[in-house]
Amino acid sequence: MNYVLLALSWIVFYALHSILAASKIKRILQGKSGNAFKWYRLLYTLISLILFLGIVLQSLFIPKYVLIPKSDLTNYLGYMLAGLGTIIATKSSKHYSVKRFLGFESSAKNDKILITSGLYAKVRHPLYGGLALIFLGYFLFAGSITSVVHLVCLLLYLPVGIYFEEKNLVHQFGEAYQKYKSEVPAIMPKIGGFLKIDT
Repeated sequence: MNYVLLALSWIVFYALHSILAASKIKRILQGKSGNAFKWYRLLYTLISLILFLGIVLQSLFIPKYVLIPKSDLTNYLGYMLAGLGTIIATKSSKHYSVKRFLGFESSAKNDKILITSGLYAKVRHPLYGGLALIFLGYFLFAGSITSVVHLVCLLLYLPVGIYFEEKNLVHQFGEAYQKYKSEVPAIMPKIGGFLKIDT
């Protein structure tokens, strides 16, 4: 039952993430809230953070049942994949302003720029790829049923999250994003894709 509740918590988290990030929802809320809409991003970030911390706390109280026996190899692979995922996630976020992320800066100026350089020249969603590696690394290190639930929920959400995010991006950038989408894979780079990364 604990794992079902954990999975449901992730479903709520991911569903709210996609719903609240949808451009149509944002336009409706902006029309209804007027000047108060400037706090939307901050509220969105706070809701996401509270839900995420709730999932972390929930996980801590679930008894740890190990699926795969721990060894030096699983520890090494887990740390290596999680480390690589952290590097990818960090590099993919370098174009984002912390103030903008927290809702203290207008996004209007940056919303007109389609980033296609660096990691974004190799995959369209490097942040999602980085998160998948972090979750996979955590599973190999922990080897628990809880870590499997985290990983499976993320992997099931990724196609859904990418679909809705790209609807927003097509609406925002039109033909430029359609062209970019046709040339660059979503998460998995082409063979040798990360051997040369433009900066």
